[in-house]
Amino acid sequence: MFSFFKKKSPAADAAPSPSAAEPVPAPAPLAGTPAPAPQVPSAPVAPVPPVAAEPAKTGWLRGLGMGGKAAAPAPTAAETVTKTPSAQAPQAPIAPITIAPEVPSSRDSWMGRLKNGLRKTGSSIATVFTGTKIDEQLYEELEEALLMADTGVKATQHLLDDLRQRVKDSKTTDPAAVKELLASALADLLAPLEKPLVIGEHSPTVIMVAGVNGAGKTTSIGKLTKHLADAGQSVLLAAADTFRAAAREQLGVWATRNTVEIISQEGGDPAAVSFDAVTAGKARSKDVVLVDTAGRLPTQLHLMEELKKIKRVVTKADGSAPHEVLLVIDGNTGQNALNQVRAFDDALQLTGLIVTKLDGTAKGGVLAAIAQERPIPVYFIGVGEKVEDLETFSAKEFAQALLA
Repeated sequence: MFSFFKKKSPAADAAPSPSAAEPVPAPAPLAGTPAPAPQVPSAPVAPVPPVAAEPAKTGWLRGLGMGGKAAAPAPTAAETVTKTPSAQAPQAPIAPITIAPEVPSSRDSWMGRLKNGLRKTGSSIATVFTGTKIDEQLYEELEEALLMADTGVKATQHLLDDLRQRVKDSKTTDPAAVKELLASALADLLAPLEKPLVIGEHSPTVIMVAGVNGAGKTTSIGKLTKHLADAGQSVLLAAADTFRAAAREQLGVWATRNTVEIISQEGGDPAAVSFDAVTAGKARSKDVVLVDTAGRLPTQLHLMEELKKIKRVVTKADGSAPHEVLLVIDGNTGQNALNQVRAFDDALQLTGLIVTKLDGTAKGGVLAAIAQERPIPVYFIGVGEKVEDLETFSAKEFAQALLA
């Protein structure tokens, strides 16, 4: 068990020194031995406060701390080493964690996986630029390719207008160079979606995750939990998806794999599970509470009302929660993904998106449609089943991978 008390000095166990009123004469030196040198009293040594160990900064995480908010409940003994500053030397607040893209050198392997995932879409668009002339036929073929990539009518028209202007301004005559201009136009369109997820401004940070069945919601929660746990963040999972068969067990596997706690009830009310999880997260001084809600189709209004209820109950447990409301969408669903974003945003006021399965038959262009009509930040995109296949979204990287 770790101790909050200062260790006693070794001199404390020695016999008490005599008082000034009763001096004790020093013993006479033995014959033939030199007299000892007079002892100079040493200056008292101030106790050195323990230094809090800094968790490793891995994955997407930048910085560490609780955002300078009010002090959380007292941590457990096991958490004292990394989270409790010395009583004699209070620690200044540290900036919250920002989940942001890695430095370019560590994103090379990710870019390779992203290009592979978007290869089907990219190859169909790239064939447009294999000609020798920049004419109306090129723009017509490009329009068709963008629409087939699920870019949507509005976003496609925006990209074509922007591209025509860029070609005119740069006086480009090479069709291959037009592809680079299109990549720049797409990156600018997607730029409003690029926003980092910040953890630590609230203690705990409560993240509510929604999505239709089959979108990869629970798996995405598990991957996010892995990255947070590896960075030293204490995570509590809430298995509020009580309707889907084996959903609780699936989330439990991720909890065991990541060595984090989970709140679940067999057949319990989703709102009640969410309330218990947020309450427990506050009592146990957790950094993050991730609430896995039941999958919903936006056309099932009575089920969407259940999601609204969960959000209201979470707010009762913590007046500022939920701090993030994320929607997981399947990149293979095309324009239906945009319909899901509209419906869930109207019901829950989304703060971010996770786009999964971009390695399948996904067209990828749906992000352009979302940016044009409902620009909600895309925190993460996924291109596979492995933990490392979920990464932060970069508009420039995505545009380059799509048109590689």
